[in-house]
Amino acid sequence: MTITLTMPAETQRKLVERATRAGQNVESLACELIERSLNDEPTLDEILAPFRRQVAASGLSEAELTALFEEEREEVFRAQQEASR
Repeated sequence: MTITLTMPAETQRKLVERATRAGQNVESLACELIERSLNDEPTLDEILAPFRRQVAASGLSEAELTALFEEEREEVFRAQQEASR
């Protein structure tokens, strides 16, 4: 099926730019994006959006966030080590 889409110039520019970065032609990328949307498969950006909002609202710096993740990772590692004994 052939469909003709009319879109704002800025949207078209972004589509062409993304296709170029991905090494795809515009038609293939547009089809992929439409299929993904129709299949209700959330993008990584959509999945992470709530977390990113929470981090932004928390005021944590990138260094503080990294430290928090490292502390939690270490805690999980220690718990796993104790459980395997």
